Amino acid sequence: MTTSQSGGRKAEAARNDLTVLNAAREVFFEQGYDAPMSAIAERAGVGMGSLYRRYRSKEELARCLCVLSMKGTNESAERALAEESSGWSALVRFMAESIDRGVGMVAQFAGEFPVTPEMVALSERGAAAMQAILDRATAEGSVRPDITAGDLVYLLQILRTNSAPTPTRVTTLRTRYLTLLLDGLRPHPTPTPLPGPAPTWPEISTRWTQTP
Repeated sequence: MTTSQSGGRKAEAARNDLTVLNAAREVFFEQGYDAPMSAIAERAGVGMGSLYRRYRSKEELARCLCVLSMKGTNESAERALAEESSGWSALVRFMAESIDRGVGMVAQFAGEFPVTPEMVALSERGAAAMQAILDRATAEGSVRPDITAGDLVYLLQILRTNSAPTPTRVTTLRTRYLTLLLDGLRPHPTPTPLPGPAPTWPEISTRWTQTP
């Protein structure tokens, strides 16, 4: 086999794997974690044998989606922090990119399988990056001071609405509500106190502990 043939097969395998992951993301979002692997295979246009050669179980596939989502979230937060001129612009960019990437979908996997050390490390890295954005925005006075990284996680989940007749309308509504939400994060002369304590990162991470 020539080098070009080997490279071509690797590229094709990568494209096929991306197709499976995109299909799984859509199916899980629409049907939840209980969605059968057959639905994912059908959406991806692959056979069950091909799907199971890539992922030995639904748990393995879902965990892969979680890891990819967490890595993307972390990179997005860190890029925004490094490239934007203000904490507020970094926050707006991070939130908008997160919505576009579908952050929040993997929350439905919480409790379905045990976390791995890699997921724990990614979670801690994400918490630090999001809090750094908020710290900068708070220091410059552009965001109310009682918001935490944990709040951002739950807010992104809330914005994952799918209750619209068309994908275009879903996108429009998410953008609309993100704009409304961001306005609510701004400091006000007489802000309404937020009821209850903010979610802590340990509180968020323990959701992933597998139930007995």
